[in-house]
Amino acid sequence: MDKDYMVPLLKTNDMVLISYVETLLTEAGIGHLVLDGNMSILEGSLGIIPRRVMVIEDDLGAAIRLMRKMELGHELDADTLARHDKAGGSEAP
Repeated sequence: MDKDYMVPLLKTNDMVLISYVETLLTEAGIGHLVLDGNMSILEGSLGIIPRRVMVIEDDLGAAIRLMRKMELGHELDADTLARHDKAGGSEAP
């Protein structure tokens, strides 16, 4: 895997959740980035465009385990999770 490739961990409009997940990922040393955070220019600050929390692909397994440990597994991006599980990800739901 290319360690610089990023994949979506979750997509949400919930800014509190994004802040919490960012804190969790930072404390765990998991590389991440929030995309679409400045889309309020287009949406008029309505919060209708979901923000994406991206993680470095090599850290995806650790991020999934952390999210599930914190009982946030239901927030995980379904497409990323399906690709991860299909590729042999060992994190049980």
